[in-house]
Order: sequence, then C-alpha cells, then structure tokens
Amino acid sequence: MSKKIGCGGVFYRGFTTLSVVHTHYLMLGMVFFLMLVLLENNFHFIDNKVRKYLIFYHIGLNLTVVMLTIRGVVQVLSLDVSSAVLFGIAHLILGISMFFVLISIRNCIKDSF
Repeated sequence: MSKKIGCGGVFYRGFTTLSVVHTHYLMLGMVFFLMLVLLENNFHFIDNKVRKYLIFYHIGLNLTVVMLTIRGVVQVLSLDVSSAVLFGIAHLILGISMFFVLISIRNCIKDSF
C-alpha cells in the first residue's frame, strides 16, 4: 500500500475524500497559477477586474480544500454529517471565478491578434 504525503494524507484510511485533497490543492493552487504566470508574461491580461476574479478563486480554492478535508474526516470517523451545500458552494465559487479568468484570457488573446 502506498503512503500518502501532505495534509490530506495524514488521516489516510483507504479511499476517502482525504486522498484527493493534496492533488486538488497542487493542481488548482499551483499548476493553475503557473500557467497564469506564463500567459500573463505573454499577453498581460491581469487588471483590477481579473484580480478580483483571482481573489474569489483563492476563496473558492481554500474553501474547497477545507470542505474536502472535513468530508474526509467525517468519512474516516464514519459520521453521518452532510456538507454537500457548503461543498457545492465552494466548487461553485471556484468554477465561476475560473470561468471569468479564462474568459478574460481569451478576450486578451483575441485582442492581441
């Protein structure tokens, strides 16, 4: 059995939501922003409006990770608690803000050609 590394792997017991916390944070928190740096370097799309979208993205990302962790702990402890509403709100904030950031990038790229 493989060992999990990171915050999500601390309570790792089989397949629970905790097993995907580290991957979500890595991909949505680091890889997404590394790609934004490359795009910003070429197209200079970040303005005050995009900064607001990125603040909401951070809020959605961190709330998503918190809810993933809570849901995973609930699964490990075999409690019967539903966090579906907050979990859905976190994903909604994350998705909507990502959508607006990507639309801003598309518009900037379209304007540069």
